[in-house]
Amino acid sequence: MKRSILAFLAVSLIWGSTYLAIRVAIEAYPPFLLGGLRFLAAGAVMYAVARLRGEAAPTRVAWGSALLTGTLFFVLGNGLVNVAEKSVSSGLAAVLVSTMPLWMTIFGRLFGESLTRRELAGVGLGLLGVGVMNAGASLRASAVGLACVVVAPMAWALGSLASKRLPLPQGTVMRTAAQMLAGGAVMMLVAGVTGEPVPTTHPVRAVLAIAYLCVFGSLIGFTAYAYLLRHTSAAIATSYAYINPAIAVALGVVFLNEHLDVATAAGAAVVLAAVALVVAGRRAVRAPDGAAGPVAPSRAEEVEPPDQRRLAARST
Repeated sequence: MKRSILAFLAVSLIWGSTYLAIRVAIEAYPPFLLGGLRFLAAGAVMYAVARLRGEAAPTRVAWGSALLTGTLFFVLGNGLVNVAEKSVSSGLAAVLVSTMPLWMTIFGRLFGESLTRRELAGVGLGLLGVGVMNAGASLRASAVGLACVVVAPMAWALGSLASKRLPLPQGTVMRTAAQMLAGGAVMMLVAGVTGEPVPTTHPVRAVLAIAYLCVFGSLIGFTAYAYLLRHTSAAIATSYAYINPAIAVALGVVFLNEHLDVATAAGAAVVLAAVALVVAGRRAVRAPDGAAGPVAPSRAEEVEPPDQRRLAARST
């Protein structure tokens, strides 16, 4: 339980600050090159740590699963956020990315999970909030940025659901390392195919931002998130999404002089209320009213392969 609480705090606080770091880093590095460098470096460190811990190298099938989920998480989920932050404020990007639990609810229904009225109301409210935000000047000024930060959480939601069902490498560290290495390699490929320029200068603050993203955003943050996915319900694992925006907005205002207009701020409030409603709805359907103890496992966790269940039991 203590590990789950620490993992949740790490994801909530650290990932809220990564939007600021991304905004600083893309001043000198193009979006997919930035992501490729970040995740290849972090993935290589984690792979080495996993092997030193005695975790088995991924099988060919596991690498295939890591490639699929790594592409969803990093190429689309992270790469599109990098693209968006070239024209959208870091705080606004964080708010729109926070819609991820709404998309998890929608896509979860496609995977056979039930959808409560509260969750359905939350999804509708969230989409309304995005529409209100679109009336603000911040989003009207960047159609590309809007598209990127809408698609990014959809990809992250699909990656989260797929991670609970596919035969990924065993062990949290190796699993995360494989996804980062696969996703980082694809990001470098995208950078090459799209002709992203290689920077000739390396400003100190941009380099420090990348270092922060590698160590805290990737090594610590994603490991904590992977732990939550395996040891808590999807509702709890994704509830960080309505804490991140507040941190990102505050940091953007303090360090980057960002601001939200009235329409955007109102829409952001609606979106965060919708996310809270969906998360509450998922908790309600997982555990009966008044029930004590841990939240009941989701359907995805109930069908988790036996070897992965034993591994999880040993690591708690």
